[in-house]
Amino acid sequence: MPKQRQKQTTTTTTSLPSFWTNTRLHAILIFVLSFLLYSNTLTHGYTQDDAIVLYDNMFTTEGVSGITGLLTNDTFFGFFKEAGKANLVEGGRYRPLTLIQFAIGYELFGDQPIIFHLMNVLWYAITCVVVYFLMRRLLLRYQNPLYVSFIALGTSLLFLAHPIHVEAVANIKGRDEIMTLLGSIAALYFALRGFDEKKGWMKGLAAVLFFLGLLAKENAITFLAVVPLSFYVFRKATIGESLKRMLPFLGIAVIYLVIRFSILGSGLGESSNELMNNPFLKIENNTWVDFTFAEWSATIIYTLGKYVQLLLFPHPLTHDYYPRQVDIMNWTDISVILSFLLYVGMTVYALIRLPKRDPVSFAILYYIITLSIVSNIVFPIGTNMGERFLFVPSLGFCLLATLLLWRLAKKLAAKNVIQQVAQLKVPLLIVGLLFVGYAAKSFTRNFVWKDNFTLFTTDVHHSPNSAKVRNAAAGALLEKAATIANEQERNRMAREALEYANKAIEIHPSYKNAYLLKGNAHNYLREYDASILAYEYALQLDPDYADAIKNLGITYREAGRYHGEQLRDAAQSISYLERGLAMTPQDVEVLRLLGIAYGVSGRPDKTVEFLERALTLSPQNASILYNLSAAYGQLGQPEKAQTYFDRAKAIDPTIGQ
Repeated sequence: MPKQRQKQTTTTTTSLPSFWTNTRLHAILIFVLSFLLYSNTLTHGYTQDDAIVLYDNMFTTEGVSGITGLLTNDTFFGFFKEAGKANLVEGGRYRPLTLIQFAIGYELFGDQPIIFHLMNVLWYAITCVVVYFLMRRLLLRYQNPLYVSFIALGTSLLFLAHPIHVEAVANIKGRDEIMTLLGSIAALYFALRGFDEKKGWMKGLAAVLFFLGLLAKENAITFLAVVPLSFYVFRKATIGESLKRMLPFLGIAVIYLVIRFSILGSGLGESSNELMNNPFLKIENNTWVDFTFAEWSATIIYTLGKYVQLLLFPHPLTHDYYPRQVDIMNWTDISVILSFLLYVGMTVYALIRLPKRDPVSFAILYYIITLSIVSNIVFPIGTNMGERFLFVPSLGFCLLATLLLWRLAKKLAAKNVIQQVAQLKVPLLIVGLLFVGYAAKSFTRNFVWKDNFTLFTTDVHHSPNSAKVRNAAAGALLEKAATIANEQERNRMAREALEYANKAIEIHPSYKNAYLLKGNAHNYLREYDASILAYEYALQLDPDYADAIKNLGITYREAGRYHGEQLRDAAQSISYLERGLAMTPQDVEVLRLLGIAYGVSGRPDKTVEFLERALTLSPQNASILYNLSAAYGQLGQPEKAQTYFDRAKAIDPTIGQ
């Protein structure tokens, strides 16, 4: 009997076509396909939160000298530059690894988006290769090499092509997702290999890699459950032995948490009362209050179901699931009930099959475990959901899909290996079709991440109920409008921006930034009274809102200019300018315009008063000197009038011509 089993294994191995056993070819294929799939991101600029971690982070832009600051502060501190603002999301964020990479990139290449995009693509390609080798290592005990090759290659191909990964790869900031998965699965790979080959240095390397994964993002800590699960299922270890294999990882996690808590503190902090940082808020009697437990739990269960839908059918894709793109859900909603039943069913099946060391059980539990930390169940993540949060869990989905396809093949195949290969055409065709479809979706979705304008104005149609993306689209349109020379087109864009800002306010009535953008849009359209009202409401929400204060002062000035120069209404012009001066008493242009307006109104004494104040702030301003000359002439002081006129001509010989 033993000889017969050996003969069957030999036949199985030698009968396979060379492609199925050529692991080097597989690895090269995976790397090249991964790189090519995201090659169209290399010409993209910065988008979304790149400012926070990269080009507007005071530590990152210092290059290597900023690394100390990155290691000793909250991840967001370098952007906000204030400890309180850095901790916008409960518990703070300590993810220095990718920011250190960005700092080194800045040191070597400066402000070059292509370099950072290139590194994202390369790290992603490497991650996909490690996925392949991890799958082979997990399945090492299985005697059928075709099974091992099909599962490893199929899982890797589905993973590298899946469109849910676009946000993590096409957005430079998304490198934290890539690096935490790479560190985690590489650690698992070397832990298994160290166990299989009895090499202690590999176990040590696994611990180091796990620590790097944690430094990239806290999500890696879920591998404290994935590691023993892997040994239990794929090495048939007992529960005790499996937990023993996890102990080095636990020690590393403790070290990481000690470092993290020493820098950020040990508490989660108070729950945010801002909807954009806490999606589980609603308005009752003009006051923000927390969801009920039923609303909170139903909304989370709904998002878990939405994640499954996106894995199965990734369309449409969007970077934004902020309130109220995901609405306030209740347990009477059929989608919530179906999602709940799906997850209960998956969990029960996985637990029933776990004692049988079923890889399907592993795939399901891996997905649930790694998703749990970003589900809002363990702790709040600041938003309802996000496609980037599926980056790590999606590996479980890809493994599960390939395993189920193999089982389909097994039912169709005969015992002979050649017949198995022949009858694998159906599942191979399915994998191929999924790969092509996923890859096409990913490649085209990449273009949306070209810049903020493209991203926001595209995804505002995919997330129409999100206050944040409505607000972002309004801001992008106004920034674009500022570069447009054609007034008609500029006004059209301002009108569109105004619609988005108004919708954002409708969704989130206390959204101060939306009121700011609403004021800006009205300003573009010279609807100054409406602009002033919007800024004033923003200041009611936040009296210290610096941007609203600044823009309100500018609006008073421009309203005064418009009513004076275009409408010839000196009285209204003075009214606006006086209010503007109260806000910005050192604004030279407001003082100059006030002087001119009073001059038109027949008050040369007031003209002299304001123009003299303006001249003190800007002594070489020819326009101020010229108008002072005219005012002193009206006051019957020809000598002073001539003196100021001569000074004006000396600065600008063409003035008055």
